This record gives sequence, structure tokens and C-alpha cells, in this order.
Amino acid sequence: MNKTRIWDLPTRLFHWVLAGCAIALVVTAKVGGNAMNWHFWLGYAVFALLIFRVLWGFVGGHWSRFASFFPTPGRLSRYFGGRATAADTAGHNPLGALSVLALLAVLAAQVGTGLFSDDEIAFAGPLTALVSGDTVWTLTSWHRTWGQWLMIGLVALHVLSIVVYLIRRNNLITPMVLGDKLMAEPVPAARDSAGTRLLALLLLGVASGVVWWVVQLGQQPMLG
Repeated sequence: MNKTRIWDLPTRLFHWVLAGCAIALVVTAKVGGNAMNWHFWLGYAVFALLIFRVLWGFVGGHWSRFASFFPTPGRLSRYFGGRATAADTAGHNPLGALSVLALLAVLAAQVGTGLFSDDEIAFAGPLTALVSGDTVWTLTSWHRTWGQWLMIGLVALHVLSIVVYLIRRNNLITPMVLGDKLMAEPVPAARDSAGTRLLALLLLGVASGVVWWVVQLGQQPMLG
């Protein structure tokens, strides 16, 4: 067995922080009241994390890059046909990749609609002034119903999949905590040096700057 670095530290931190934020978002939405202040800040945090993950998907460690796990027809065919290679399963396997991409897409939709949502009581997203009332109503409706339940469902499916893999003696949790995975065949190791971690920190700073800029758009004075 070959002990190989699969998940770099930035990817691991992203995973666990995003998981914590997603749970906290649901809790604060259900509690309401002053907890909505935290809901907004958590939403901004997830926004920054998603931007970071997109950037990291092109320059991060080998198994964090989209090119290494994107569920192409060939990878899906090999996986479901029982012919998956070590490279197909070292990081996210093709089925797991579909789940991860779907969850990121739903979270992105929740963040996007949240920016334009209004509870018609005390809290409104920072960009509600930029669109019509009908648009705000439509996006708020999605954010509070279908979007929320899709997110909860995908998170539950993700957790259930991890439990199933554990029962089948395939531990997905430890590699996402420690970074290394025992591989029966040699595969490329992910870069996880001080340099790559500094790059990740810089990218997170860029992502945070983009979020700040977007939020400020709704606070600019309207012309005309």
C-alpha cells in the first residue's frame, strides 16, 4: 500500500468550514430573529468559499483540480462497469464528484438568491434594491423553499454516502482530515507545501474582496 497525499490542507479546511457554515445557515434560518444577522455573515462566508473553490479547482493540489475528478462519460462508464482505475477513485470517485458538484451548484444558487431575498419584516439581502419587487419575491421564494430543501437533501445524501462507504470499509473521513490515503497502486501526490498554502490564502483574500465588492453594489446610490 502506498501512503499518498490526496487532499491538500486548503481543500480540507474548505471542506470542513463549508460543512460547518452550511449547517449553521440552516439553523440560523430556522431560528430567525437576530440570528438572521449571523445568517447573512455566514452566507457571505460561503460566497467567498465557493469563489475560492472555483479558483482552487484550477491551481490547487492534483486531486483538488476539476480536471482530476470531473465525471466525464469515460470515468462514469468505468466506475459503473466495475473497471475504475486508481486515478478514478483516488480523490472524488465519479459518483461522488456528481454529488459534490451538485452540492456546490445548489449552495451557489442559495447564495445568489439570498443576495436578493427579503423577509418583508426586518432583513433584506444587499442587492434587493437592484431588481424589481417581482424578482425579489421569486428569488426569495426559491431561497426559502426549494433551494433550502435541495441543500438539506444533498447534504443528507452526502452524509449517508459516507456512512455507506464506511460500512463497506472505505473510510472517506480520515483522508479529508489528515490528507493522506493508502493506495493499492501509485498515483500522483497532491502538492501541499508552504507555497501552495500561501497561494490558497491569497486566493481566499481575492475571493473575500469579490464578495465585499458585490455586497457594496447594493449600497451605491442609484443614478437617474
